[in-house]
Amino acid sequence: MAMKCVLMNSFIKNLALKNHDKCAAAITRFISTQKSASSKLFFLPASPSAKLLQPTTTALTATRFQKMDSKNFSTSGPQPSNLTFRQLLDYATFTYTYILGDNASKKAIIIDPVLERVERDAKLLKELQFDLIYALNTHMHADHITGSGELGRIFQNCKSVISKHTSAQAQKYIDDGDVIEFGKFKLECLSTPGHTDGCVSYLLRDHGLVFTGDALFVRGCGRTDFQQGIPQLLYNSVHKKLFSLPDHFLIYPGHDYNGNMSSTVWEEKTYNPRLTKPFEEFKKIMDNLNLPKPKLIDVAVPGNMVDGLLDKK
Repeated sequence: MAMKCVLMNSFIKNLALKNHDKCAAAITRFISTQKSASSKLFFLPASPSAKLLQPTTTALTATRFQKMDSKNFSTSGPQPSNLTFRQLLDYATFTYTYILGDNASKKAIIIDPVLERVERDAKLLKELQFDLIYALNTHMHADHITGSGELGRIFQNCKSVISKHTSAQAQKYIDDGDVIEFGKFKLECLSTPGHTDGCVSYLLRDHGLVFTGDALFVRGCGRTDFQQGIPQLLYNSVHKKLFSLPDHFLIYPGHDYNGNMSSTVWEEKTYNPRLTKPFEEFKKIMDNLNLPKPKLIDVAVPGNMVDGLLDKK
């Protein structure tokens, strides 16, 4: 074990210095020590209920390693995919905004942009040389005004998107089962009403990512006491559409007020203090939250009715 640690430390040090010859020597010696103990490596599952992957023989050779660039090499898995992913925060409302881009076609989408952060988002997209083609909303928000309309003014190919089950304006309306394409990637639209009647979650199935808006938070969920909220509908949406996904899929919520950035399907099925309860208990919890009205609801809802384009109100 001591010898393996020395070899890996040598490998990491030389990787940082881009000394590929010494890196190759270190990794080759490390592989030989692995073979002397066991010719196979195992990968741990993403959750306790996931199956162990089949053991595989080590295939990283010195010749192959020398062709790798140290900026792209990952010691924990395969080479990076063709997807760019950014999670951004509006610290005033604890709203998460997500950017996903196809590095080959340079087409990108944004999920739940905030009006006051449009300049930040547009700057980042331009720096990364992306053409924004869709600005998606998970629902009509009550705590902030969407930035989707304003982003459409900055990026000429950008269309605002929202569920057809809302009364908000948009350039493209979606329903359950629809697909949003950007480059080679496909984002599935899952209807997850209950917090509002027009809530949508977006699923990037090939990468195991689901963006749940206010339907499902890390250890929580959206309230159901306004904007056509219905506890039964939310409970069914989460259990049938989200908890039915593979356990290891990552959940990226619309908000978080405790510093969490993401979760997994398995974690929420196991630890969510509301949605692990039987429905009657869940309903009792939701009916007795006694939360104050969102501070910006009287401004946000009218603003979101017109896609955040306040000069059209």
